Amino acid sequence: MDGDTVSGAARHAAFAPLEDGGRAEVVARRLGEAIALGLLADGEQLPSEPELAAQLRVATVTLREALSTLRHDGLVETRRGRGGGSFARSPTEASMDRLRTTLRELSVHELREIADQHLAISGVAALLAAERADDGDIAALHGLIERLEAASTPGDRRRADARFHIEIAAAAQSSRLTRQEIDLQAEVSELLWMPSSEAIPHREAVADHREILRAIESGDTALARSAAERHVTRGIERLIEFHLRLASA
Repeated sequence: MDGDTVSGAARHAAFAPLEDGGRAEVVARRLGEAIALGLLADGEQLPSEPELAAQLRVATVTLREALSTLRHDGLVETRRGRGGGSFARSPTEASMDRLRTTLRELSVHELREIADQHLAISGVAALLAAERADDGDIAALHGLIERLEAASTPGDRRRADARFHIEIAAAAQSSRLTRQEIDLQAEVSELLWMPSSEAIPHREAVADHREILRAIESGDTALARSAAERHVTRGIERLIEFHLRLASA
């Protein structure tokens, strides 16, 4: 498996059965997150409606309503006829104004709570990955670092960074950690990679990822956890600094 291939564990988490009622808006959010984070590649065909509804444990009519919402948002294209179906479409990047507004409306307390949750999830995921990752997991993580290093746009960098953290959780062999990491990346990754105001400088992110992966590859659980936690902390602290500048402007 390389950096272009989403692991089976990450894909399973993206399509895991819903636990909160299976409303159409919840289904649309789940699938939209998977597309935005690159877990479903641009142009990739989604499973058939009956198959996808069964995976998510929702009614087919609910799934169709969710797909209609995603088509309206430009995240899904549906083709009719032979070879047809529903296909993922990468989203357009959010405007800087919208991202600034989102960050300004968050409080420092909320940002610190996000940091606390992310530290707990990413740190434990890295620790467990150091114990459990196999050669395929390691190869995939190396590929994602190469993808991040080569990425030239905030969107491509954001997706490579998010995929790296999600695949660490998948390598930890914990579907719950993987699902929680997906949710966190969906919540904060756009802010962390805001154009011209990156909370995570590109070269620093690549260096951080290499440090985390070296620890995972060597089986050093304590170092893997501390490296992942330092990486998360630096990103959130820079976001808080930027938030305070926006609030005082």
